[in-house]
Amino acid sequence: MTSPAAAPAVGFVRSRLGGLPRAFWVLWTGSLVNRLGTMVLPFLSLYLTSGRQLSVATAGEILALLGVGQMFSQLIGGVLADRFGRRVALTGGMVGTGAVMIGLGYVESLALIAAFALLLGLVVDMFRPAVQAIVADMVPDGDRPRAFGLLIWAINIGFSVAMVLGGTLAGAGFHTLFWVDALTCVAFGLLVWRAVPETRVAVRERDRGGFAEVLRDRVMLGFLVVVLAAAFVFLQCLSTLPLAMRSNGLPPSAYGIVMAVNGIVIVLVQPLLGNRLGRWDHSWVLAGGIVVLGLGFGATALAGGTPAYAATVAVWTLGEIVFHSMAATVVNDLAPAHLRGRYNGAYGTAWGVAAFVAPLGGTMLLSVGAPVLWSTCLVVCLLAAAGQLVLAPAARRRRNAGES
Repeated sequence: MTSPAAAPAVGFVRSRLGGLPRAFWVLWTGSLVNRLGTMVLPFLSLYLTSGRQLSVATAGEILALLGVGQMFSQLIGGVLADRFGRRVALTGGMVGTGAVMIGLGYVESLALIAAFALLLGLVVDMFRPAVQAIVADMVPDGDRPRAFGLLIWAINIGFSVAMVLGGTLAGAGFHTLFWVDALTCVAFGLLVWRAVPETRVAVRERDRGGFAEVLRDRVMLGFLVVVLAAAFVFLQCLSTLPLAMRSNGLPPSAYGIVMAVNGIVIVLVQPLLGNRLGRWDHSWVLAGGIVVLGLGFGATALAGGTPAYAATVAVWTLGEIVFHSMAATVVNDLAPAHLRGRYNGAYGTAWGVAAFVAPLGGTMLLSVGAPVLWSTCLVVCLLAAAGQLVLAPAARRRRNAGES
């Protein structure tokens, strides 16, 4: 029996973590395990230049091939999730990723390294549409923002630990990184296969469709433009932010410090916000998150020292928390149940396109001047938020129709 003194704490935990299906927590645990082993991609450029003695230019070409594969990975995963089931897509993608990683770690010729890098790009994100579709299939609408937020929480906890472990294990040899990453991928896939039931709905003949259905959905296409714009801004934290800090005379360690703020804020704040996000209209909350994201990046124009940069990161991280949780929710508000894999695949592809465009556009703007870059980020986010508000009535009708 819970004591009166402990009751508030128990109620707090239940409001944040309670009420979700057991299968969701299996998925959460698997995501955490998978992220704890994420060591190959962050250290791949070092492996190619140090472990395989490739030039920086050649390593860049190999990474570009990986990126090309990733642009199609989630489209493939979305089709598999809808056609053959969520578990097949997730487990197949994870086992395939593990196998390709081991191959990439041992092949020696440049042609094979390039081929395995492209293949890794094609399989590495196949699981993502299935994960999001499983959550949408089994979690009630009002709890989806909280559920997606908790998955992001697990991913960030695991990734933060993986960066520390990966740097340590790399000293023992890069092959260790490939094996750890591969084994955690396989563990995630087998855990889901064993403990998560298939959630894909039975599809009536008249409800069958493919990506043509997504492309005919004007609301979804408009939403993808919003996601692309906001993702373009968010991804500046990986491409132009370290360059802007260096131009201000700050060392690389300063970038590491300010990005650590990002992880700390997510770990501390995500559980506090998650249960509140689903209380209001999803599109309006998403638009608010995009505005906060823009304000944080826009304020970077005023930053000069490490504390100021850290403060801006703290601001846009709050927007990131809302954006990631609500964008995934809105995708599944818009998606028919039998096409959730494809809709989530399209959403992931928008991120892939942003990952390609963001460094190109960001560095061009930075070459003009840092204030131009960060002011543009603010304007882009304000326009994206306005666009989401325009889509809000249609998204609300789609959500209500789905609930009924």
